[in-house]
Amino acid sequence: MADPTEWNYGGWAWLEGVSSAEAVPAGDPAPSFARCFAGPDGARVLDTLKAMTLERTLGPDASDATLRDLEGQRRLVTLILALTARGQGA
Repeated sequence: MADPTEWNYGGWAWLEGVSSAEAVPAGDPAPSFARCFAGPDGARVLDTLKAMTLERTLGPDASDATLRDLEGQRRLVTLILALTARGQGA
């Protein structure tokens, strides 16, 4: 049986050997999203997507289908923003 005095129950020492290459799993799309939306053109596209979805409001007469459609668009834009931020290391 292992000696309990050798166990490390706290701290972040176990993370010191992890490089940034190891921190991003293979096939993770976040770095690609970050590169795609980097720069002024990418920022303009993200701003336009946010204005069209996240900052858009519907009136009280909006149909259920219209509400569902907008919520799906918002979900997709939120996912794009999250992947872009994660790819940038935020």
